[in-house]
Amino acid sequence: MTIRQVSNDTAADGVATDNTTDDKAAGESATSGASTRVADDAKPDGLRGWQLGVLAAGTFTLGVDGFVLSGLLPSISKDLSVGVSTAGQLTTIFSIVYAVASPVVATLTGRFDRRVLLGGGLVLFLLGMVAQALAPSYAVMASGRAVAAVGAAAFQSNAYIMAGVLADAQRRGRALAAVTAGTSLSTVLGVPFGVLVGQRVGWRAVLWIITGLAVLTALCVPRLPRAHVPQTSMRVRLGVLARPPVLLVLLTTVLGVGAPFLLIAYLPEVLGMGATDTRLVLVLLAFGVGSLLGNRLVGRLVDTRGALPVLLIGIGGLSCALAVLITTQNWYGAAMATMFAVGAFQGLSITPQQHRLFVVAPDVSTVALGLNGSAIYAGAAVGAALGGLTVELSGASTIPAAAALFAAAAFLYSALTAPERRLRAKDADRE
Repeated sequence: MTIRQVSNDTAADGVATDNTTDDKAAGESATSGASTRVADDAKPDGLRGWQLGVLAAGTFTLGVDGFVLSGLLPSISKDLSVGVSTAGQLTTIFSIVYAVASPVVATLTGRFDRRVLLGGGLVLFLLGMVAQALAPSYAVMASGRAVAAVGAAAFQSNAYIMAGVLADAQRRGRALAAVTAGTSLSTVLGVPFGVLVGQRVGWRAVLWIITGLAVLTALCVPRLPRAHVPQTSMRVRLGVLARPPVLLVLLTTVLGVGAPFLLIAYLPEVLGMGATDTRLVLVLLAFGVGSLLGNRLVGRLVDTRGALPVLLIGIGGLSCALAVLITTQNWYGAAMATMFAVGAFQGLSITPQQHRLFVVAPDVSTVALGLNGSAIYAGAAVGAALGGLTVELSGASTIPAAAALFAAAAFLYSALTAPERRLRAKDADRE
């Protein structure tokens, strides 16, 4: 088989890949100084388009699950006999378990083929979804969320690792954005469709549909190329987390994700829309279209303009859009337009963070990407928890103001810390 050498950035991550028709790994660990290789029929971003599509299908499925519950909260809380704020904590439970499980799973399965983790993660995820769909009580529902979170942790972080480390440096932003597109598409099509189905035939039917999507994606995973990364101990992972530049970037992720989740987790309550209000579907559709637009733009913007400027535009714009929602939340048309803007700016804020980690920690980028996955869900947990607290203390109508302030704090933190600036200054001094 003819092979080609990929960029030094990819080789540094020590990834070995080959076609599924060839059992021999095509590279060696970076610690031995060998370069990474992929099949010559692979695209420049390291994976064929349909293979990136499989990864995106997985993130689509997880995205539907992550976002659709907010639109179903009134029905879930009524069926399980709990308050809306309590039902909203299902998002917090999922996010906390994901954040903790991601580095633990990565450590225990370090030598595994990434395909095993992708497929096994989806199987565990769908088992958790079955438990939720059949849940007779809140406790069973919460347990199913926890099981699904462990599976999601195994799949999602490895999906980004495969896309990121197999990409040439010049196309890494677009490769990561292709996988992120699954999440964006879920907000455009999956979430509104899920809420509509939930309004017609019940929230449990939505969970069965998500389970079916997980099954279909899992069946495609074995056709992905083999991929291995060097095994990393928990001590090393914690050491990466202790690096100041990495920690600064990860804290930005927590803050940047927390702001929109503070709103999204309780959106029906914020807009005063009940479980059967079809206007909620259109509002979610507007948010999803905005998110998809942001994601379509972000890959090329990051590759051409740099990750930090795009990140600041995303978080700064998000803060402004959330502030506007304070006054537009009671007017349907205006609220829908504002949610479009929230989605668009939110779509600009995830991919830059992944790209920044390749800059500040190129020697341990796979570990850093996995930690970023935990940071994303830690941010979701923080946002959902603060949203529930806000509902209890001051009512759902104050959530846009709280989210806007949270996003403003994230913008200031991102602008003031920016570890890549200091790294560039050090490189300039050396020259």
